[in-house]
Amino acid sequence: MSPAPTRRGLVLGAGALAGAACLPRGARAQNPRPAHGLSSFGDLKYPADFQNFDYVNPAAPHGGRFSAQLSATFGNQNGNTFNTLNVYVLRGDGAAGMNLTFDSLMVRALDEPDALYGLVARAVEVSEDGLTYTFRLRPQARFHDGSRLTARDVAASLKLLKAKGHPEISQVIADMTDAAAPDEGTVIVTFAPGRSRDLPLFVAQLPIFSAAYYETRDFEAASLEPPLGSGPYQVGRLDVGRFIELERVRDYWAADLPVNVGQNNFDSIRYEYFRDRQVAFEAFKSGAFTYREEFTARVWATGYDFPAVKEGRVVQTTLPDATPSGTQGWWINTRREPFRDPRVREAIGLCFDFDWTNRNLMYGAYTRTASYFENSDLKATGKPSAEELALLDPLRDGLPAEVFGEAWTPPASDGSGQDRALLSRAVALLREAGCTREGGIARLPGGKPIEIEFLDTDPALEPHTHPFIRNLGLIGIKGTIRQVDPSQYQARLNDFAFDVTSRRFTNGVTPGAELRQAYGSRAAGTPGSNNLAGIADPAIDALLDKVANAASRQDLTHACRALDRVLRAGRYWVPMWYSGSHRLAVWDVYGRPAAGPRYGLGAPSIWWFDADKARRIGRN
Repeated sequence: MSPAPTRRGLVLGAGALAGAACLPRGARAQNPRPAHGLSSFGDLKYPADFQNFDYVNPAAPHGGRFSAQLSATFGNQNGNTFNTLNVYVLRGDGAAGMNLTFDSLMVRALDEPDALYGLVARAVEVSEDGLTYTFRLRPQARFHDGSRLTARDVAASLKLLKAKGHPEISQVIADMTDAAAPDEGTVIVTFAPGRSRDLPLFVAQLPIFSAAYYETRDFEAASLEPPLGSGPYQVGRLDVGRFIELERVRDYWAADLPVNVGQNNFDSIRYEYFRDRQVAFEAFKSGAFTYREEFTARVWATGYDFPAVKEGRVVQTTLPDATPSGTQGWWINTRREPFRDPRVREAIGLCFDFDWTNRNLMYGAYTRTASYFENSDLKATGKPSAEELALLDPLRDGLPAEVFGEAWTPPASDGSGQDRALLSRAVALLREAGCTREGGIARLPGGKPIEIEFLDTDPALEPHTHPFIRNLGLIGIKGTIRQVDPSQYQARLNDFAFDVTSRRFTNGVTPGAELRQAYGSRAAGTPGSNNLAGIADPAIDALLDKVANAASRQDLTHACRALDRVLRAGRYWVPMWYSGSHRLAVWDVYGRPAAGPRYGLGAPSIWWFDADKARRIGRN
């Protein structure tokens, strides 16, 4: 949101990761037969003979270029630079768009919460115990060099990702026990008993690599050699750290499949890199790139007064966002001594005056984030329901009492920028935690001064952080901002070498096992994981299991709400803000379906280049 730390998510193959699976854990498939699609709870909108997704334009023309900045990252990607084309391992800073060069067994439908339909796989059969998935492959599947994509490639890819993939992948698929290829057209994937509900479809959306290609290459190496893929695009021109272009594969083997009709319309997709946000905006104004999602409210309110806007060549559009807004905030590293006590963390959070910040810096454009599932019905409100209590009561001995009351929300301030009541409460919390105050310096029980370094790689949040730091000083905590280059920033995050940092994590509509990467105890000790706060709590682990194994959407909702209460009670972050919409500014050269998908923007996948519009504004 605005200004936004880079969004983190998982985009694995040519289709975005659903984070969902087909059958609830323990479900039994009576007389299993091949299915054309899978979903978390068995519901599918599209029949086996569907021709295309409803949200695409089947007659969309091909041609032109889509150009943008990278705004959401996954794997080892860095929003400000790149030095490798291998995005699925921990090493290096991965380039944008590489997911478009690989196909997967199945892909998302963006108008359903979690449904998948076959891409490389034409059908899938599920064993009675839900632990064996047999994928039948399309014989026409091909890599870009014309070689056949076979079951051997799929099995080898899954094993590589489990053994050597980025922790965001390898940790999630730990309960995949084997991937075998009994023949060229069949892949059998097996899972451990007790596997999470969403694991099979997580696996179904992983990228497929060429086994032959990696027989002579180190999969974990950072490399600028374009890997051999099978997706709708392949790597074109690039300038390391500046831009990368993906070129449409003209003879793409899957272009006419129902899951691809009306998609992959641009001849090229180009991602530009800038280390300075203002420089990037000036580049957009000059037409250096033509699609921009605006995350800075001040710029949206005051910056779009340049000639191209006044002349109608650049168009501003606001589109609704029906997905959970994600968890944007300052994450507090509880691995470090000063931040191990939740009372200290709460005191820190009370020093951020959102109401003043929103009014004075963001034109009142935002709402304060309270929940880990904000902007969705997964958010906990009021007191726990009977269903939530059934999950929480067995864990009561290890939970704060407040979990069983009203769901915690960050308190509203008086909007002055220095709310005395909130700062007094912060001082009291430090005192309750055994901290002392000497000469205006707050000290831990052992006498060590409490100091906070806010680590970042972009100055965009400095106007919001400086007032926060001033208020911290009023309660005796010294705060500083440390801005480092993108590579150092990512390295420090991978090693958890920071006090506080800002980041936004995105959640799917059907969250599952991937949440363990952000909030699970195992991830807390795994370098490169998304568990920046170092959350390691058996009660949270137990609730993460409930989320991952929910047998119905109703059960999932109750489990997420219970988890939300416990996470909020831990004060692991200082929540920022959100908006339930996307703010887009585009040079008027694009077409898009009138009714887009509910669970995504669909750009660039279902947009297209409109040559008539481009001619009208001199951009043909």
